[in-house]
Amino acid sequence: MSVALPHDLCGSGPHRVIALHGWFGDRGAFHKIRPYLNGQAFTYAFPDYRGYGEARGLTGEYTLAEVAADVIALADRLGWEEFSLLGHSMGGAVMQRVMLDAPGRVRRLAGVSPVPASGVPFDEQGWALFSGAADEPGNRRAIIDLTTGSRLPALWLEEMVACSLKNSTVPAFRAYLDAWARTDFHVEVVGNATPVLVISGGHDPALSADVMRATWLEWYPNAELTVFDDAGHYAMDETPLALVSAVERFLAA
Repeated sequence: MSVALPHDLCGSGPHRVIALHGWFGDRGAFHKIRPYLNGQAFTYAFPDYRGYGEARGLTGEYTLAEVAADVIALADRLGWEEFSLLGHSMGGAVMQRVMLDAPGRVRRLAGVSPVPASGVPFDEQGWALFSGAADEPGNRRAIIDLTTGSRLPALWLEEMVACSLKNSTVPAFRAYLDAWARTDFHVEVVGNATPVLVISGGHDPALSADVMRATWLEWYPNAELTVFDDAGHYAMDETPLALVSAVERFLAA
């Protein structure tokens, strides 16, 4: 059964937006952009998935379909018949599932280093690194360092790891890896006319601009790509002002 997820609201504008966090973060992952959001034009909802943040005590199957159902239940509780979606990383896969499962309700999709609807292929070594991250903080640090170009301060990496350990349960964290990496529903999105903005970080080798072109831009006829040369996988932390400007310009179009 779906649940209306715990969430924060920001702004009071007529364009409603639900922001969906990634694998490593709860809704706090967006805290650096929140002071700069246009609250007169937009109302943002920031939920936590089951097993994360304020929803750490909510158990479930931890699938994309389950998260999508919970997000739709939240929109229903808020009385939002129409809304746009902002998704980071894993949240990029979630927002596509919401779009498909709530036909006619999603206005626009904005993805920040978003996982494609095909999932993400791994070689044996990569899968060992990622699957081991549930139990090994060192793996989490290595993944964050890798996906930001091995160029950011050690203290920031340690802060990100500490937040992920504090704000997610191990069973949820591990299960969501299978959800975003190994769920392939891209045949359902091919040709979808929903306007899409895809933002890729120039220092993110995993979800690079080339990956975005081969997936999102190939499947969505109304998709556009913006590359942030000064960001890796975490544009909310690395380039927050540029991110707000790009996302809100797209949402307001």
